[in-house]
Amino acid sequence: MKALGHVFKYGDNVDTDVIIPARYLNSFDAQELANHAMVDIDPDFAKKVQPGDMIVANKNFGCGSSREHAPLCLKTAGVSCVIAETFARIFYRNAINIGLPIIECPEAARGIEAGDEVEVDFDSGKIYNRTKGTEFQGQPFPEFMQKLIKAGGLVNYTNSKKKKNLLYKSTRNAEKTVTASEAILKGLAEDGGLFVPAEIPKLDVTMEELKDMSYQETAYAVMKQFLTDFTEEELKYCIDHAYDEKFDTETIAPLAKVGDTYYLELFHGATIAFKDMALSILPHLLTTAAKKNNVTKDIVILTATSGDTGKAALAGFADVPGTRIIVFYPKDGVSRVQELQMVTQKGKNTSVVAIHGNFDNAQSGVKALFEDKELERELNTAGYQFSSANSINIGRLVPQIVYYVYAYAKLVQNGEIKTGEQINVTVPTGNFGNILAAYYAKQMGVPIDKLICASNENKVLFDFFRTGEYDRNREFILTSSPSMDILISSNLERLIYSIAGQDAEKNTELMRQLKEEGCYKITAEMRKKLNDFEGGYATEEETKTEICETYRSTGYVMDTHTAVAAHVCRTYREKTGDNKKMLVISTASPYKFTKSVMTAIDETNNTMEESALFDGLKKISGMEIPDAIEEIRNAEILHTGECGVDKMKETVRKILGIEV
Repeated sequence: MKALGHVFKYGDNVDTDVIIPARYLNSFDAQELANHAMVDIDPDFAKKVQPGDMIVANKNFGCGSSREHAPLCLKTAGVSCVIAETFARIFYRNAINIGLPIIECPEAARGIEAGDEVEVDFDSGKIYNRTKGTEFQGQPFPEFMQKLIKAGGLVNYTNSKKKKNLLYKSTRNAEKTVTASEAILKGLAEDGGLFVPAEIPKLDVTMEELKDMSYQETAYAVMKQFLTDFTEEELKYCIDHAYDEKFDTETIAPLAKVGDTYYLELFHGATIAFKDMALSILPHLLTTAAKKNNVTKDIVILTATSGDTGKAALAGFADVPGTRIIVFYPKDGVSRVQELQMVTQKGKNTSVVAIHGNFDNAQSGVKALFEDKELERELNTAGYQFSSANSINIGRLVPQIVYYVYAYAKLVQNGEIKTGEQINVTVPTGNFGNILAAYYAKQMGVPIDKLICASNENKVLFDFFRTGEYDRNREFILTSSPSMDILISSNLERLIYSIAGQDAEKNTELMRQLKEEGCYKITAEMRKKLNDFEGGYATEEETKTEICETYRSTGYVMDTHTAVAAHVCRTYREKTGDNKKMLVISTASPYKFTKSVMTAIDETNNTMEESALFDGLKKISGMEIPDAIEEIRNAEILHTGECGVDKMKETVRKILGIEV
């Protein structure tokens, strides 16, 4: 365990009434206390201190009254460690109890000056002054004391030892709860609501620990907090079999720094899109959940896709014993590569059907089938039960939280940010699952400031964040970023439930309005709770320009969805002047939308067949043609089914051999 930061230096007898003056002790809010830390002797301390900074003082630090408030005040302000010649004993004890490291070392206290950069190794007790090149030997921290500090204090450490069974409830009925495995099996609640955790758990490991973890280790650290009825052995089995050689890089989710922006590349899995991050593990979670709950029926994965979920789900569930998978996609509403990936999918248990409609029609149709009690009885008689691979399934959403935790930790490890430094995140958004995962990561403790929701010309979410009104009564536009061509963002319901104060009745009424009237408006009080979010959008022309200009200025080639996010990221910075480090979520390989990407870079490519452009993309990007592309070049078309939206129920019956 280590700390690294710059030093604030003080003299003898800095008592607790100096650390936090008594006149502010009527506040019970830790942040309010921190805002007034050291105010009487260093008025700008709270503004100047950065996460990781240290205080070095002489004798008798922390003497006087109000001792309990003083350590909390400093820790909340961002102080990582206090070094002094001597401490008041009660201050010392209270500091350790709330997780603020304290070191008595007279030589260091005398030899370190204000502004010096200092590194402390708590394992060895060594204190290294990087500015002066001097080293001091303090007392090593016992292992138990380090555990207290890592946990954030005695109370947190004690609570962490008590295993909590986190339960899930429906956004439309908060009374009934289910376990994580039951929620994964069901996919959608019986009342049509989405399952949400009763509370968002906090990370129980520090960023210092996380920065050295592999993706698999990070996945376990995050997912064990949500999937509490899975044993350690079960969860690690699922993780190890998901994040393996199916990905073309051992890091699973690499970061690319392009100019002053960091791109989190989530397209290195088997189907070259971010859906692999969750759908590589969902089949393992679901089959494990089935065993845990003694399910004997075959599980039918019923899924609607705007392009990427379909292939990732098909690849994940193909020939998995005890499962069938049926994917509905909008005919002419996905890219040619996306369509070929699905219709060439092998597997005796796979079925792919093109519907005559858009993604919203497909998604609404799938939800209606989940809620159809007649069909449920027929499935039960035939030995089947439905589950979902869409992000309405909490088993899809939880794995997505992992990569936000991982990305922040790697930015720390790479020295791009300091521990505790806030970043902004821009996410290309359609169904709202990806950005919701970022929101949950923030609630877990990842220092994310703004969550910037990037839309294409189907800007229903941009308008919602701007006005507080969600209105799908508008033209559905087919764009070059088809996975975002969505007007009914299903996962937004989870956020609505949260900002409504977990009021299931209020949420249900709003969802009724959306279904029957096509729109709803949230209250002013609910809007105040959306301060974490910003909205932006990119037109088709702006998307093309972003791809072209980024390539010409940096050589980096991005897909159309990532380009939407990149444009929104840039315009947000220009509009606000916010200079925090920015993470942009890169959701698909440019190969998945080769023609759109290559045409954006050179308009003459518009006349060429997409398959003829793969080699050209390889040349300009320096990226090898992924196996997922090579496989479809000459693959046999295996799925040719089509149906109208009103025939989806009949189609499912036919596929499953259910006679009525």
